[in-house]
Amino acid sequence: MSDNPHEMKRLKTGAFERRFSLAKAGFIASARMASGAAGSMFASPGEREEKRRRMMAEQAQYLVREMGKLKGSVVKIGQMMALYGEHFLPPEITSALHQLNDDTSTLAWSSLEPVVRAQLGEKRFSELDINPEPLGAASLAQVHRARRRSDGADLVLKIQYPGVAQAIDTDLNLVTQLLRLTKAVPQSREFEEWLDEVRMMMHREVNYPQEMETTRLFYSYLKNDVRYAVPRIYTDYCTDTVLCMSFERGVPINSPIVLGLSQDRRNRIAEAALDICCREVFEWGEIQTDPNFGNYLVRLADKEGETDRIVLLDFGAVRDFPDDLLELARKLSRAAFYKDRDGMLAAMTGFTFFDNMSASTKDGIIDLFFLAIEPFSDLKDAPPETLNAKGEYCWAKSRLHVRAATMAAKSATSRSFSVPPKEFMFISRKFMGAYTFMTVIDAQIIARKILEPYLQPGSHK
Repeated sequence: MSDNPHEMKRLKTGAFERRFSLAKAGFIASARMASGAAGSMFASPGEREEKRRRMMAEQAQYLVREMGKLKGSVVKIGQMMALYGEHFLPPEITSALHQLNDDTSTLAWSSLEPVVRAQLGEKRFSELDINPEPLGAASLAQVHRARRRSDGADLVLKIQYPGVAQAIDTDLNLVTQLLRLTKAVPQSREFEEWLDEVRMMMHREVNYPQEMETTRLFYSYLKNDVRYAVPRIYTDYCTDTVLCMSFERGVPINSPIVLGLSQDRRNRIAEAALDICCREVFEWGEIQTDPNFGNYLVRLADKEGETDRIVLLDFGAVRDFPDDLLELARKLSRAAFYKDRDGMLAAMTGFTFFDNMSASTKDGIIDLFFLAIEPFSDLKDAPPETLNAKGEYCWAKSRLHVRAATMAAKSATSRSFSVPPKEFMFISRKFMGAYTFMTVIDAQIIARKILEPYLQPGSHK
């Protein structure tokens, strides 16, 4: 029997108890907001706005704490809203939502074992020795290491928490109602479409048959590339709520071990990370949209001269994109790469998102693309402090992800700025995640050689 103090016997997945918990929290928060507003009736407009924002921040923090207690899909929904909701939600709310984490709580094996046994059936269940202590836990599932008795194969089982898939729609409605009580979310078609996209992403996260096929697809893409490792799927032990894969050893990207590697080894890891991003956008059209570092490990080479490998772990957030938007991303990247402002404007034409913008707002977007492409440029216009003695681009010194985020926020304040297509936001987040990756491991490379081959006519499928 486990003595883990953070272990739970079950998740609250019942609609009534979750609705009651969130409704109670929402009532308390809205009452506090109303009380705060009444107390500032006679203050100046500036003081009222400052107090309103402070009160919103305080109540957002309170609501997030209450959401975190429920775990399950509520936490994952909040995380997605934090990641993709900056165009819809006030910064006070997204800032609070960013604090949602998967915590260290796990579900007791005594609660999971009957579920796994029923899913696999007695025969297949008996073929495995499953470690009752989880290897890791998240908001929707936890992972257990296992060994197949017949051949000693080292496996992992990703086990979905009971009831979370069925709770997604209810939880999303509850969280949305909760946010609406703050009177801070827009009543617009774009917001409703965005909520529908969050709903679709959540259902994709719990669709294990689809994740199984996506994992197999990426395995086929990368099986002959020594720079990467993708788990093998063991279909005999996969069900709608259990995903069985080979155990892949490695250490976290941001671990002291990786950060302590020589500059040359870290550079090669960085180049591999950028290359797979390019292949996803320009070659496959299948993009891992979750930039979480937890989706990657590094398998250090056993011998001098061998290749360190990036281990790709989670394919639940992989999605394919419409051809027109992929082609737009490719054209914009190509024009930015060659500093072709007219080419950028031509690529934008015909897309409502861009057509509704003023000329000055479009210029701001183009400047943002030119900034984003900076590491891949000829570096002639790069700030001097971003280059080392060899003329290589130093990501950590560049603060590029911060500069790009600041410029993007400024562009979004324009009156003619319209909310970009959701797929465009995913691609943007993808590369912001990659840029953060480069910064964390202090990559110092010439990235132009990585991107340029993908920008040639006919270079993608």
